[in-house]
Amino acid sequence: MKIIEDLKWRYATKKYDTTKSISDKDLETIKEAIQLAPTSYGLQLFKVLEIDAADVKQKLVPASWGQEQANTTSKYLVFCVPKQVTAEMIDEYVEIKAQVNDKDPELFAGYADFMKMKVLALSNEDAVNWMNKQVYIALGVALSAAASLRIDSTPMEGFEADKYATILDLKQKGLTAAVVLALGYRSSEDITQHDKKARRPIKDLFIQV
Repeated sequence: MKIIEDLKWRYATKKYDTTKSISDKDLETIKEAIQLAPTSYGLQLFKVLEIDAADVKQKLVPASWGQEQANTTSKYLVFCVPKQVTAEMIDEYVEIKAQVNDKDPELFAGYADFMKMKVLALSNEDAVNWMNKQVYIALGVALSAAASLRIDSTPMEGFEADKYATILDLKQKGLTAAVVLALGYRSSEDITQHDKKARRPIKDLFIQV
């Protein structure tokens, strides 16, 4: 199957070709894949920052443990979650759901109340952890979409969130950085592209009960 071929092809790219750029069409495909990623209740309580400014990218390198992907990839995406969940966020989603289904928002009032009861009861720490899980689902979809387009990628947890917050003015946006996705095209000098993919055997991963 093609998806297996795609996943075998991709790897966490270490060195990118700075002369190559992702086309607008391919970038829109990846964005749409992220948009379509499943999330709890369908709320999509995350934002994705596209970092394009060269001076900002340079500042992010030391905040990324010195990893050069921030400054060498065609696209650098920072997945963020809000510092807290509000009732207004849930109401906004219900409005969207009603609009796309051409229905009265009141029909979803019960669903909205249920979400508020469950989500707003979480502690702030638990809410952020919950939202981070949704981000990783979207990240996985983005990685698969990029691989299908033969666009290289590097998911990155190795960064200092507090420094990202300062550089990207996240506090004013009410956001915190959760994970980063670097996208571009591998350099011929990246020797890690020739490494064989090391994974645990399927028989060791799955347990029949």
